[in-house]
Amino acid sequence: MPHLPDAVLWSIPAFVLLTAIEMVSYRLRPDEDAAGYGAKDAATSVTMGIGSIFFDLLWKIPIVAIYTALYELTPLRVPVLWWTLPLMLLAQDFLYYWSHRGHHVVRVLWACHVVHHSSEKFNLTTALRQPWTSLTVWPFYVPLVLCGVHPAAVAFLSGVNLVYQFWVHTERVGKLPRPVEYVFNTASHHRVHHASQGGYLDRNFGGILIVWDRMFGSFVAETERPVYGLTKNIHTYNPLRVATHEYAAIGRDLAAAADWRERAGLLFRGPGWQPEHRRAARAADGTARPDPVVTGTDPVVTRAADDAPPAPPPHAAGAQPVTEPAQPAAQPGRPAAEPGRRVKRAA
Repeated sequence: MPHLPDAVLWSIPAFVLLTAIEMVSYRLRPDEDAAGYGAKDAATSVTMGIGSIFFDLLWKIPIVAIYTALYELTPLRVPVLWWTLPLMLLAQDFLYYWSHRGHHVVRVLWACHVVHHSSEKFNLTTALRQPWTSLTVWPFYVPLVLCGVHPAAVAFLSGVNLVYQFWVHTERVGKLPRPVEYVFNTASHHRVHHASQGGYLDRNFGGILIVWDRMFGSFVAETERPVYGLTKNIHTYNPLRVATHEYAAIGRDLAAAADWRERAGLLFRGPGWQPEHRRAARAADGTARPDPVVTGTDPVVTRAADDAPPAPPPHAAGAQPVTEPAQPAAQPGRPAAEPGRRVKRAA
């Protein structure tokens, strides 16, 4: 097994340089319609990134132990060669797509990933806003290990994927040539992914390649200017709250649950799911959450209603830029979602 470098650590100087260039670009060529930078927001994102490095070291202990045990059990071996690395990266990117998609549609997984979507800005520091509870990610890459990919190679591939995604967190890069936009995840595609508009929610999950979204029905092209953040933003720069706010919300819901079936639903169904009796009670007193809807064409992304139609992509190519985060409009008896919940409005 050849020595493979830590792609993320080796890329830190480039992260710093590119972020500085982006900041200077906003000074020299301001864009009033862009989300741009906020000092406190950027500081929070950087703090979350630094914290994730230390917490990831902690989580790596059990993950490496599990991966190593599985690697020893499988008779398969994939050598690390110049021509096998691209194939392994392709496989890793495919599994990343499903990991990313799963972390949007299963609430206990979303509690981890919501951290990355909690900023109302969209710039290169947003890429650094990483969760501190990434222990939920490792099961998605078990197939790679079982196919004979060494755990160290899995870590290297994940790092390469993460490094690639750094540059797509920017508003300073417009749309690239059509062949690039068709195959690869770009800044345009990832702006859609971070948007809070209904037609943009839960789309464009690809890491390096966007073709997975095109294949599995979760792709939407950028038309109107995105509004970033959550459907109901948490309005805090406290890193501890940013890291844990959805877990706290889950805890409150579990404490109020009537039985274990409800608790299972609150953990493993979509972020907006609530038991029917609770929705009815809240509708009666005017505090009901909106019913979630399907976010793609595959049953995997169904949040609550399997027969609900997918939210249509936006068609307002000439829409005026939005400068304030748009919150889901409350329907009669149904106000907007609670803080930290990425919930779609009912169609």
